[in-house]
Amino acid sequence: MKFRKLGRTGLNVSEIGFGAWAIGGSWGPQSESDSTAALNRALDLGVNFIDTAAGYGDGKSERIIAGVLKSRRDEVFVATKTPPAAGPWPPSPYCLSSARYSEGHLRENVEQRLRNLGTDRIDLLQLHTWTRAWNRNPAPFEVLRKLRDEGKVRFVGISTPEHDQNSVIELMRGGWVDVVQVIYNIFEQEPAAELLPVAAETQVGVIVRVVFDEGSLTGKWTKDTSFPEGDFRRNYFAGDRLARSVERARKVALELEGSGLSLPQAAIKFALAHGAVSTVIPGMRNPAQAEANCAVSGLPPMAQDLLGRLHGHNWQRGFWYSGK
Repeated sequence: MKFRKLGRTGLNVSEIGFGAWAIGGSWGPQSESDSTAALNRALDLGVNFIDTAAGYGDGKSERIIAGVLKSRRDEVFVATKTPPAAGPWPPSPYCLSSARYSEGHLRENVEQRLRNLGTDRIDLLQLHTWTRAWNRNPAPFEVLRKLRDEGKVRFVGISTPEHDQNSVIELMRGGWVDVVQVIYNIFEQEPAAELLPVAAETQVGVIVRVVFDEGSLTGKWTKDTSFPEGDFRRNYFAGDRLARSVERARKVALELEGSGLSLPQAAIKFALAHGAVSTVIPGMRNPAQAEANCAVSGLPPMAQDLLGRLHGHNWQRGFWYSGK
């Protein structure tokens, strides 16, 4: 496993991290024994970064992680997320940060995160979404700084709103965040225009999520694949979206012929090719997935000519709202 600096935090994190959404639910049936085995296998293979959230199974993901880390906590850096109080998701331009991320809400939610994770300090606390309407007065981050000074939180960050990822650029330039979590993959390349360069300039760590485009870039699906009720992908790939994504993924796979890379391996290597990226967090639901994803770190860097060709697969489709 290779390691990278997490921005200016001084931490070195595994370039392959553990994305813990699926072990909390919303991705179809998932046994807790598989989740525990996947986590342990990933840690055995050198993963030292786990990303979870309050909303992943209403804390279930956090509690599973806490159980696994009882005997190996010192090895691992855990990031979690606090959602805004009840209201529109994503927040509308008319939402007030004082209502959605009040000090009372943040403090209460952080205490719940601490209990679920079985710890007295959160390594990285991220706000789970944002709106640029709050950039002129990012008061929630003042509260997070208080929590940091009180020893409840070590570092602070933000998970980009899917529909407006560039809204976090001003926060990076203003010194409000230590880390940002972004969507960046072969189809979604917009962060390379400004977000990632600004992260490098400001020494903000970058966590890449959705590296497989919610699964389409694994190459496992056909246009006839169906998802059960309760699986968020049922909404995400509604209508003709799945068929279009499968066809796009097929064209990417053709680009890889002769490269020695499978489609999921190339998806991870593509994200890691950008120097601003600290870690990529694919989901891992069982030991086999942990082994496949972690093995990518040991592969050679992606060839520059292939990287250039993959730039041509940027897909300006707009964001497909998942219906959360």
